Amino acid sequence: MKTLYDQIRSSFVRQNFLALLGAELESVEPGQVVISCRRREDLTQQQGFLHGGLVTSIADVTCGYTALTVIPEGQEVLTVEFKINLLRPVTGRKIIAAGSVIKAGKSLVITEAEVTDADSGKIVAKMLATMIPAARKEEAV
Repeated sequence: MKTLYDQIRSSFVRQNFLALLGAELESVEPGQVVISCRRREDLTQQQGFLHGGLVTSIADVTCGYTALTVIPEGQEVLTVEFKINLLRPVTGRKIIAAGSVIKAGKSLVITEAEVTDADSGKIVAKMLATMIPAARKEEAV
């Protein structure tokens, strides 16, 4: 029988976009997921900071997998909406996004992610996101 970590990991490795970014699945617990990403020069913006789009993507994926830990097995999730506050530039070598479920309803799951700079320990972004359960692609019409 697959563990919760194995289920999330199986989906995570199928996302080519995450491989492109270099995202890593750090930990999985019911209602909580941690994902990290190391700094690379090709992920920076014109001032040398990690790009805000990267930070946003990592936060969104973290929220999605956090929601996936509390929905019935055999389903996926899709992002319905999110709001992100980019609080400060990322200057460190790695970001860590820690996600948690705020409320798991029948049709929507409300999640949040806090993204920190691993070097300074400072919060660099905060996301609030709404996810909806959906059929897996191979099951979708």
